[in-house]
Amino acid sequence: MLKSQSLDSKTRAWSFRSLAQQRAHRAVAVGLVLAVGLAFSAGTGGHMQSFLAKLGGMGGAAAAAKADIPSMVTASGKVAPAQESWELATFGAGCFWGTEAFFRRDFSRDHPGSIKSTAVGFMGPPGSMENPSYHQVCSGSTGHVEVLHMAFDPAKVDYETMCRFFFTFHDPTTKDRQGNDRGTQYASVIFAHSDAQSETAKRVRSELQDAVSAKKVKAFQTDTVHTAILPATTFYPAEWQCE
Repeated sequence: MLKSQSLDSKTRAWSFRSLAQQRAHRAVAVGLVLAVGLAFSAGTGGHMQSFLAKLGGMGGAAAAAKADIPSMVTASGKVAPAQESWELATFGAGCFWGTEAFFRRDFSRDHPGSIKSTAVGFMGPPGSMENPSYHQVCSGSTGHVEVLHMAFDPAKVDYETMCRFFFTFHDPTTKDRQGNDRGTQYASVIFAHSDAQSETAKRVRSELQDAVSAKKVKAFQTDTVHTAILPATTFYPAEWQCE
């Protein structure tokens, strides 16, 4: 197990990016959504790699690193199983294309080789309906959230580091909203794949709430961290539905 940094030593590294930086990151997410829409209208379906690298901030080594991370979704639309030595992680932080970009680009740059494959799609709480359509998810009637689902190598990065990074590129204090994106599908959620992941996520969330309450972190819009931590359920890939 890799050693995780304490909150005190991590306060600077968490960054909890300024509101200006958060707006800039949301602008990237908006750019991703627009690019996806253009790709779909042009008939390219859910295949993102060919044009994601063309978006701003994806120069040189970052684009190359991104290209090295395969999709978890097979040609038949199924989710490929992770290798036995890998673990799964699932995060909801607003637009799933933006969440994917931040992990595949920024996180992978700082932790090369840690993320093995990714997919965007939907996950809901226990007991939620099966195989929801995108329109059903957007209606708010299913409880599903837009998520990034990925396999990672715990020998290269620990889950706590992933959770801390998760809190740096979105605002977990705006319930069911990220910027102008509103709805339950945009909720801040960590879906834990084990008791250990759940305990880690809850501890990190608690430390963040303490830092926000103590005014050590002032980047967010409100003083309450609304991130839900739920047991992971079935993941439904969005690319397959969009093709």
